[in-house]
Amino acid sequence: MTEPILSVRDLVVKFSLRGQILTAIRGASLDLYPGETLAIVGESGSGKSVFTKTWIGMLDANGWVDSGSILFEGKDLAKFTREREWLTIRGKKIAMVFQDPMTALNPLRTVGMQIQEALELHQDMRGEQAKARTIEILSEVGIDIPEVRYHQYPHEFSGGMRQRVVIAIAVACNPRILICDEPTTALDVTIQAQILELIRDLQRKMGATLVYITHDLGVVANVADRVAVMYAGEIIEYGTVDEIFFDPRHPYTWALLSSLPQLGIKGQPLYSIAGTPPNLFTDIQGDAFAPRNPNALKIDSVRRPPFFQVSPTHYAKTWLLDPRAPKVEPPETIRALRSKYERYAQ
Repeated sequence: MTEPILSVRDLVVKFSLRGQILTAIRGASLDLYPGETLAIVGESGSGKSVFTKTWIGMLDANGWVDSGSILFEGKDLAKFTREREWLTIRGKKIAMVFQDPMTALNPLRTVGMQIQEALELHQDMRGEQAKARTIEILSEVGIDIPEVRYHQYPHEFSGGMRQRVVIAIAVACNPRILICDEPTTALDVTIQAQILELIRDLQRKMGATLVYITHDLGVVANVADRVAVMYAGEIIEYGTVDEIFFDPRHPYTWALLSSLPQLGIKGQPLYSIAGTPPNLFTDIQGDAFAPRNPNALKIDSVRRPPFFQVSPTHYAKTWLLDPRAPKVEPPETIRALRSKYERYAQ
């Protein structure tokens, strides 16, 4: 297999809140490979955004990397402490498209200058050269009459156009890794499809590695090569998109997929995951999902499960995969998905 472009090992991230310590990321590990599209999924608060923000040094002031490593181009990003160090990475080699374009853009500066700033900072462009390249980038992300739009402010753009501007800023320096944090959440379905297609086209053009952060599993099915599932600050399952959708092994992944509205049965209530995520201010014993898992074993409340290998590309953190565990069948929804996939594959 190709060497990873970025490798995260046993990452622990903590925040200080009201005199208490919250552990947002609890020993997460992940390899990211060149040119792939990885989707990171999970409920709100599972740690998806915090996990990837550590790659570009954008944790809030009250947060820090407590332990673990983030290896990229021979450097451990987890050891970076100065803004000068991060400026060699953020925007230049790893860039992020944020969820809300209105808050990601400065309302007091023209759109053109906000894109041009990235070129001046990282590409050593100045004056007319930087302006000309900015206008080219505006055109590349699908904004008409870019020469005029260059001088306009964010409030003069629609939501979809603002998101295109945020994407333009992120791709201005041809980063090796592009992180898209819920890039289509605030957009209607038609514009959402256009933005996803734009990101795919830019990825092909740049040869970049793409990371989607989302809770929309419909988007995941359309764009991802691999999927990592997060829960309570941990990556609890990862594999190819087919493995996660049609052969999931962690009970939390079963629950996520069962919650898809598309899989609801007419006349029956939609499935919802019982209970609530654990309190991350406390020390979690065993499997964090155990209190919400109807198939939990006694060991789940005592010992944290390791990763069990399902295939060379598929791993899951659940004691149900231990050879000594009783055999538990996935829910009917998951079995139906698998059956449809098997028929399609034939």
